[in-house]
Amino acid sequence: MNADLQRSIDVIWRIEGARVVATLARMVGDVGLAEDLAQDAVADALEQWPESGVPRNAGAWLTAVAKRKAIDAWRRRERLDERYRAIAHDLDVVVDDAWEPIADDVLKLVFAACHPVLSREAQVALTLRVVGGLTSEEIARMFLVPVTTMQQRIVRAKKTLTAARVPFEIPEPREWPERMAAVLSVIYLVFTEGYSATSGDRWIRPDVAAEALRLGRMVAALAPREPEAHGLVALMELQASRFPARLGTQGRPILLGDQDRTRWDRAQITRGLDALHRADAIGRGRGPYALQAAIAACHAVAPSVAKTDWEQIVTLYEALDRLAGNPVVTLNRAVAVSMASGPDAALAIVDGLADEGRLRNSHLVPSVRGELLLQLGRIDEARDELRRAIDRVGNDRQRDVLMEKLAQL
Repeated sequence: MNADLQRSIDVIWRIEGARVVATLARMVGDVGLAEDLAQDAVADALEQWPESGVPRNAGAWLTAVAKRKAIDAWRRRERLDERYRAIAHDLDVVVDDAWEPIADDVLKLVFAACHPVLSREAQVALTLRVVGGLTSEEIARMFLVPVTTMQQRIVRAKKTLTAARVPFEIPEPREWPERMAAVLSVIYLVFTEGYSATSGDRWIRPDVAAEALRLGRMVAALAPREPEAHGLVALMELQASRFPARLGTQGRPILLGDQDRTRWDRAQITRGLDALHRADAIGRGRGPYALQAAIAACHAVAPSVAKTDWEQIVTLYEALDRLAGNPVVTLNRAVAVSMASGPDAALAIVDGLADEGRLRNSHLVPSVRGELLLQLGRIDEARDELRRAIDRVGNDRQRDVLMEKLAQL
């Protein structure tokens, strides 16, 4: 199979995968089985499309093939009940007419995968797999765990949902609190993968980010009194507003300090600020997503890097670090500190992360540390850190940026 076809299938799965799985889950009532059937259909596509070509409606093709596989399995088990006959009749309709993805089905898929019968790690991993369309390798890189560990986690999660007979539906409102945090978490992680891809040859994936934003808006509409739902929407709107300015020629990344801010989407910034206002108006204080949205808002309203309110950003990061601290938040706080107080103070924070071994397999610590050392004139040490970052980075475009910086030294 040629590389172009492989890329086409990858793109199709990214765009259609969640809806294919959601349609199948509605049919078979089992999220794990639906994902397996969809993957079997993709395997058939890998075999057949080199000969027949990519269908005009590839999502419909994958769905129809997967449905037939489900029916064949039912037939083998001699379960020719009314459900089978109804679905079989439905397949007699022209494929294009039969392909009617319902937007809410994807949200149902998110809620099913975030069932409390699963651990938080399993909820997030499974949702990223079946909704975000991410590979086990990509998810493992996000969580800094071995690929085999992540594969096992996803398989166990699917088996657990099957054993627990988790229904494919949006739960009653009284059940939302125990799932809301997980639902928002996975939507955020799907967006994060779209905003800054962990691997591959593209720095951003606007289609992945757009799907996360669509789901976030739906959740905020379902739970209008949940401030963090609005906070997450605000964060995604504000960050997505930069997309037009984040790529240069041939997909080359443009970092925040070099972006042409006139290309930022002002309408999207307005929507983001409005969503943050709705979160604040509920009057329950800012959670992690609203705090991150407030940081993004500082960037959005600043005319330049130099005129950004870095002191306010440091304060917001300090609040975020206390509320939902993790090494990435601490690292981002260090970057803000470097802008507000200079590289010496920031380097002390980053050195603390390095000494603790946090993010030891990530390129983030050495890339930030290398930049700070460069600002301090410690060129040889900066080179060493950039080389470490290059060795660890998974995204080709990010590697190009680091290699260009190293070459300039």
